[in-house]
Amino acid sequence: MKLQLLILVALLMVGCTSSKKEALKKIRVVFDTDTNNELDDQHALAYLVFNQDVFTIEAITINTTSSGGNIEMQYAEAVRVLQLCDADTLPVVKGADQSFQQIVTSLDSATYDGHAAVERIIQEAHEPATDKLVVLAVGKLTNVALAVAKDSTIANHIRLVWLGSNYPEPGEHNQNNDTVAMNYLLNKNIDFEMVTVRYGKSSGTSVVTITRQEVGTVMPGLGPRIQKPVTGRHGGEFYCFGDYSVNLFEHIEYHGDPPARSLFDMAAVAIVKDPDWAQVHIRAAPLFVNGTWVERPHNPRQIKIWQNFNRDAIVQDFIASLKRQ
Repeated sequence: MKLQLLILVALLMVGCTSSKKEALKKIRVVFDTDTNNELDDQHALAYLVFNQDVFTIEAITINTTSSGGNIEMQYAEAVRVLQLCDADTLPVVKGADQSFQQIVTSLDSATYDGHAAVERIIQEAHEPATDKLVVLAVGKLTNVALAVAKDSTIANHIRLVWLGSNYPEPGEHNQNNDTVAMNYLLNKNIDFEMVTVRYGKSSGTSVVTITRQEVGTVMPGLGPRIQKPVTGRHGGEFYCFGDYSVNLFEHIEYHGDPPARSLFDMAAVAIVKDPDWAQVHIRAAPLFVNGTWVERPHNPRQIKIWQNFNRDAIVQDFIASLKRQ
């Protein structure tokens, strides 16, 4: 009887230890962003930072798209957001200014465009870990495609979650800024998850909006208050991310009734945190050719497509994350 009791206690202790390990397990993330484009990147980055109980942020890698200026401007905005989130010790690494096609032939050079971010992605992908590194890309896919081109072995160690595309329709900012990089990765054996945008439609991240009223009544004062003010990209001095958010929204156009703005990139962070906040389906990886999606139903290479996002749950969790700081 004593032996049975000892065995039972031992099993309970193992179970408790296992549960604690599971509770402490975090999602390793490299966040790849064109931070100075619009204002959804900034909110996605803040949301990620304010959920470090869920995520281990290994690096923020920067790229340049056709909006928001060059790599220096994109980098500067990322630094501002981290300062306002009281998280400026997180590593921010400059990446590609140009496109995949312009850079890929120079990967043997020590100073190719984007080398610092590309090398950081490769480094983090090779770090010993139980789960794959999540590369959460919310801009063009240049940095990620270059990393795979530079070291093809990392494809087995990465879960790529990309905010981009109006799939199955054409026309979307992140996609259009480097279609070649996107197609390159769609043809590689890498876990590829497409978080759809679908401008103006209820099935994409376009539906994850924050209203003008919410911005004005909820955002002011949210987030930790820092000691030294940060000068925003539109001027002014700010002591917390919530106040900077209000300023960003003052310089952007709202749409719809009630007036609102989509926070596309933030939804990509949200569905990594809680996959129940959207629906996912698996299909053979298509390609984008001459401005049109081409289906390849017999392609054994499959990807995940995310759609039908729970707007209320995502926005409420974002606001709650700021309020907890």
